[in-house]
Amino acid sequence: MKNKIPPPAAETAAAPSAAPAAKNNVIIDIGAEPSSLDPHKASDSGAFDVMRQMLLGLVAADGEGKTVPALAEKWESADNKVWTFHLRDAKWNNGDPVTADDFVFSLRRLTDPATGSPYGGYLVDAKVENAAAVNQGKAKPETLGVKALDAKTLQITLSEAVPYFPDMMLLPVTYAVHAKTVQQHGDKWTQPEHYVANAAYKLKEWTVNSQIVLERNPDFYDNAQTDINEIVFLPITDASASLNRYRAGELDFAAVPPAQFQQVKDDAVLGKEMRVRPRLCTFYYEPNIKQPKFADAKVRRALMLSLDRETIAGKVLGRGETPAYQFTPPSINDMGDAAMDWRGWDKAKRIEEAKKLLAEAGYGAGKPLRFEILYNTSDVSKQLVSASMALWKEALGADWVDIQAVNQEWKTFLDTKRAGKFDVGFSGWCADYNEPSSFLNMMRTGNGNNSNAYANPEFDALLDKTLSAPDAAARQKLYHDAERVLIDQDAGMVPVFHRVSVSVLKPYVLGFSGNDPMGNYQIKDWELSR
Repeated sequence: MKNKIPPPAAETAAAPSAAPAAKNNVIIDIGAEPSSLDPHKASDSGAFDVMRQMLLGLVAADGEGKTVPALAEKWESADNKVWTFHLRDAKWNNGDPVTADDFVFSLRRLTDPATGSPYGGYLVDAKVENAAAVNQGKAKPETLGVKALDAKTLQITLSEAVPYFPDMMLLPVTYAVHAKTVQQHGDKWTQPEHYVANAAYKLKEWTVNSQIVLERNPDFYDNAQTDINEIVFLPITDASASLNRYRAGELDFAAVPPAQFQQVKDDAVLGKEMRVRPRLCTFYYEPNIKQPKFADAKVRRALMLSLDRETIAGKVLGRGETPAYQFTPPSINDMGDAAMDWRGWDKAKRIEEAKKLLAEAGYGAGKPLRFEILYNTSDVSKQLVSASMALWKEALGADWVDIQAVNQEWKTFLDTKRAGKFDVGFSGWCADYNEPSSFLNMMRTGNGNNSNAYANPEFDALLDKTLSAPDAAARQKLYHDAERVLIDQDAGMVPVFHRVSVSVLKPYVLGFSGNDPMGNYQIKDWELSR
């Protein structure tokens, strides 16, 4: 793995200790209620964390973030266009075999516009043959370039060579679902009494806004290697409350909120249980370009220039996050620094240029730019949005900007963004796979996750060219050019910081690796110290 960010704070792992005698579960805070447990309907990391324990894809990530076999034992391609995956012998927890037809059904379902998947365009970006026509409703799902050569052999045909295509299959939206169950129960197939799993765990209980309980799946092909019998996921939106429950022994794995980072770090016990890990994630503001006031790139660029992201990363957070001057983290494979010109400007010059742009757009003293910031309900998001509002007002003056904040529960927040009913959204994006297109494809015209309606044919064309680039250096230059169009020219978003993940983990939980910058953990690989 290239250019990996070193841990921003030294880790001194706690010595393993024995788990409580009767304990054979792990209890984990996932931060918010998952949007769905249907891989073709979900779009948030919490949902993916849960589903990754119940469903396996063709490939998985090891503890270092490397793509390794999962339900596909091996794969090959002679030209990076026609990919053949050979499936292992595996079963669904109802006893049915996992077949190539399961993946054909599921990839068609993902791309079919009738499904309404937020990731419906994912295989379009992956250049799967006919994916664009299918996703636009111009061709039947049966024409998608996926087919079962036999029960255990899946062939996926691309329209262009994509050398990193197997890495794209890491994302849970590409996982197979049990076709008969989905067809029989429709949207209710995700209820515990219907859910059919093929991974190490199966769904036992789902009480909305309370808990999700998974139990060990005896039909899993590698069940003999699984140690932990049960997983309990809790959707706790208050990070401080979550940490308190960890202190009380009610959680085994929890996030550390920025406001308590130093306190936890200095604690004789918790400091040794704290993990600071790099993550391929960027947090940013997305001005809704469908709103007339943000249709003007001058207004968006003014917000980008005048936000003091250095203070947010270094002081408001202060855990090792770095200021973001581009959307794609520089540490992602083959990306690096896109070298925005304004990055080297001092604060005074940025503010001067921002006020000039606002004035040209018709705003100023007596006619302030008024807008609302939409964010999801969490104390950390509230802290970051409040700090941003104060920094914008300090930089531009309260008579130049009038900003209000609106918070919504996670599912409602996602629905509001998808409906385009917001001024500016506070959002985060984490890599689906370790390659720059995992970020930049999201901002393509019409992408299902492009919720602020950014569209520029020049940007799209640059990304198209990356697939025919002769080498990594040429591809990197095109990614840098695309970043400069997105950020420097259009201010299609306002990048704020690149994230680190800070959590605490009980010392009796073994097997957790903090070296995967995408955080694709699988609890089947964990065990409890005895």
